[in-house]
Amino acid sequence: MISLGALAGMRTLSAPVITTHILSNHPSKKLEKSPLRFMQSTTVAAVLKVLSVTELIADKLPSTPNRTEPAGVAGRCLSGALAGASIYKAVGGKTLTGALIGGTAAIAATYGSYYLRKSIVKANHIADPLIGAAEDALVIGAGISLSKLT
Repeated sequence: MISLGALAGMRTLSAPVITTHILSNHPSKKLEKSPLRFMQSTTVAAVLKVLSVTELIADKLPSTPNRTEPAGVAGRCLSGALAGASIYKAVGGKTLTGALIGGTAAIAATYGSYYLRKSIVKANHIADPLIGAAEDALVIGAGISLSKLT
């Protein structure tokens, strides 16, 4: 849950994309009657994957607000919480515990990744979009690795 939350802090849709990919390929009976059962849908997984590409593009635009703006923090927190709750429920854990862990990790990673990115740009005089692209590669690589752990 911490790793999914951390990825949500870096890219909002990453945690739900990874979670729906995992759960749509490995459905859990524990989610069958849960309000979170939609997280096992192959359609939801496909839609989120497409939407995540738009997030990667939008992040590079100068008009995109900082992730530390209240709406950005809230979205990332909810994303991490949704992923955490879904995975915890799928393995028989408490939904609230998963949501709290995922959401808290997302908030911490939101600020940590924001300040790390800004300091790298400032210290190395590298264009922010290039560091953003490296961050994208890190999130994608971590997501692929997480999805293979199942």
